[in-house]
Amino acid sequence: MTDTTVRVELGDRSYDIVIGETVLSSIGERIRSIVKPGTSRVFVLTDENVWRHHGESLTTHLSDSGLKAVTTILPPGEATKSYANLEYVLETLIQHEAERNDVLIAFGGGVIGDLAGLAAGLMKRGMPFVQVPTTLLSQVDSSVGGKTAINSSHGKNLIGLFNQPALVLADMSLLNTLPPREWRAGYAEVIKYGLIDRPDFFDFLEQKTPAILSGDVAPLAEAVKISCESKADVVAADETERGNRALLNLGHTFGHAIEKARGFDGRVLHGEAVATGMCMAYRFSQALDLCSGQDVVRTERLISASGLAPNLAALDTGTFDASELLTHMFQDKKVESGAMTLILTKGIGRSFVQKGVEIEPLKDFLEVETKIR
Repeated sequence: MTDTTVRVELGDRSYDIVIGETVLSSIGERIRSIVKPGTSRVFVLTDENVWRHHGESLTTHLSDSGLKAVTTILPPGEATKSYANLEYVLETLIQHEAERNDVLIAFGGGVIGDLAGLAAGLMKRGMPFVQVPTTLLSQVDSSVGGKTAINSSHGKNLIGLFNQPALVLADMSLLNTLPPREWRAGYAEVIKYGLIDRPDFFDFLEQKTPAILSGDVAPLAEAVKISCESKADVVAADETERGNRALLNLGHTFGHAIEKARGFDGRVLHGEAVATGMCMAYRFSQALDLCSGQDVVRTERLISASGLAPNLAALDTGTFDASELLTHMFQDKKVESGAMTLILTKGIGRSFVQKGVEIEPLKDFLEVETKIR
């Protein structure tokens, strides 16, 4: 397949998302267009798993363009998005006398991308960074749009800022070493774009998911491209999430509560929680007479066909408490003045932002959800 470029239009902060199977091989020359002339080094933030599989390839391609990688390698997993690791990354950059014109490469999944983007935004009030996402989830979602953050003991992604990358390089060959579970978790975010506002894309996924799951690169590449186009359009229209960008959080308020209830310990991956959360959002919408049961069935069916859990019981991590989930939902970033905002739907591809959600119906809904077996 030939490389495809999707443009995120943000005025003088616009950038490209380059999608292909050999994108990594051109990283040196692409980085050269960002760093100041004469620069001989770049900084890389990655995790142990990614570095073991792909570190040699990255350093070779950078070296071919005369760039040396100063690399920081962290443990994998959601727990890496911490105050301690943010401090460690910043102190490492300072120790190596990083300048504002140097470039930090986020070489990993969403955890590394979030941490690198936040560190780059804080380092001397901002240094450019490049996203090289190595998971399906990060290629279609977290690497695009500039949302960066670490977690707090009170919840996920509560400490962060908007910091757009200078470039996103989505090399699909990097997905070949991705564990199947991580791949499925990322596929939830692909499905999300169809559920938000692209019913034709949802139809496409209903038809093509068996081929995609069997390893057919062509429909997967098309799905990644459409996902990136969808997110680019939303980000360009509402960069700092004051309006419709919140639609990208379909399933996330439920999902973050699920993750928090399991202590971010890896029993439930982010994409797995979002998949279940999207089904919950559709069922809650049905409970409020906003969408049809058929829309719920189609959503649950595609989620299940993708190897993901349509309900809490299917996550197979034990029971959940309705009151605990509700408490975690109120700690979400989308709570304003004590009122909860949820992304609900009127049908496939017809999601909307609902502010001031009434709590009693939500509480009753969670009581039912936590009892499904």
